[in-house]
Amino acid sequence: MNWSFQLYSARNFQPWEGVLETLGKLGYTQVEGFGGVYDDPKAFRAELDKNGLAMPTGHFSIDALENDFDGVRKIADALGITLLICPFLMPDQRPSDAAGWRGFGERLAKVSDTAKKAGYGFAWHNHDFEFKKLADGSVPQDLILTAAPDIGWEMDVAWVVRGGDDPLAWIDKHGKRISAVHVKDMAKPGEGLDEDGWSDVGHGTIDWAGLFKVLRAKSAAQYYVMEQDNPNDIERFARRSLAAVKTY
Repeated sequence: MNWSFQLYSARNFQPWEGVLETLGKLGYTQVEGFGGVYDDPKAFRAELDKNGLAMPTGHFSIDALENDFDGVRKIADALGITLLICPFLMPDQRPSDAAGWRGFGERLAKVSDTAKKAGYGFAWHNHDFEFKKLADGSVPQDLILTAAPDIGWEMDVAWVVRGGDDPLAWIDKHGKRISAVHVKDMAKPGEGLDEDGWSDVGHGTIDWAGLFKVLRAKSAAQYYVMEQDNPNDIERFARRSLAAVKTY
């Protein structure tokens, strides 16, 4: 299995050359990009190649995807990215009702059409806010996926849980839409207080051993991407998480 690593996790542990060297030595074969590594794609690709790493997936803002797709394409091609992922919607941009979320889904559908015509895959990445019920009882994530029936989903399981929902139910319902998974764990009570309540994968409260079996059976996930939003030791997180998932 080609385990990937979301480089956002390592944004506070520069330089990137050292991060990539560490990941390569630990046994990772893939990484996932984000805006912080796109300044000089050619040079970054050289560092990836040097450390035996590929970058098949990358996060790009909705603004870049809608308003500068040529720029996104140049970055993607330089780094080898084939799956473009929209990762977030700022709080002041989030709709407050079902019609607004359907409208956002329609925006993603248009981006997906553009991406697919250019030869890329496309997916939406969730946080917790998409699982907070609206006044009419509807759920934004459902509205997004319904309004954009052809987009993929990078499922961040831990954010689903933090959003108060059951990831297994969502895998049952939308498994064939899941093209990638963020492998992230939530700390046990009283732990991870200086890491925003996250933990190394396999050392928290999420049943990843069980989830992997379900994901392999019911989803179309091609990429499994390790992530921790605020680790205090990047080498420890990367090492212990990889060791844990290899046992599942």
